Amino acid sequence: MSVMDTPLGRYCAIDFETTGSVAGYPVEPWQVGIVCVEGGEIVSTWESLIRLNRRPFHPKAPGRHDECMEEILVAPTPWEVLEHVKALCGESLMVGHNVATEQKCLRHLAPLHRFGPWIDTLKLSRAVYPDLKGHSLLNVVRSMELQEALDALLPGREAHDALYDAAASALILQKMLGSPGWERVDVALLMHPDQSAFFQNPTKGL
Repeated sequence: MSVMDTPLGRYCAIDFETTGSVAGYPVEPWQVGIVCVEGGEIVSTWESLIRLNRRPFHPKAPGRHDECMEEILVAPTPWEVLEHVKALCGESLMVGHNVATEQKCLRHLAPLHRFGPWIDTLKLSRAVYPDLKGHSLLNVVRSMELQEALDALLPGREAHDALYDAAASALILQKMLGSPGWERVDVALLMHPDQSAFFQNPTKGL
């Protein structure tokens, strides 16, 4: 089954920013961004803060939570956010960079709802570009010459903003699927790419 044969022929890239780990508190999402792609084109974007009670964040938790803490306190509730996520994503393919974080956040919001299947652009970039010095989201974006497109789509944004990071993942997959020979690539190969060349590389970067 190719990507174009999946329900609605679309995929949704998602990213969460979280509080980080703090003793005595759960790790909680405070921001989410979603970018939906259909027919090879970005068709919608959506973002929201997620309401939290006052609580500490990990000192090194990335993002601009310090700047918008008062907004977070009155943001949409996790249940309200979940309804938007379900409406946007439905049964679409889900995309993210190092998707374990996104999967964990969605289980936190909706333990009984199953999202996916999932495509991890971290694993995919390792398979396609095993010799990169690093496979962080922005390093892959720059290596694929997508920085200009990303900044044009979301001017003034930067890494560790949920919508910016979701858009980065969407653009990575969009460019890969637009490459010659990828038109009918099987979803199973995207979900489970062969990363052996990366792991055999003694100079591999994360």
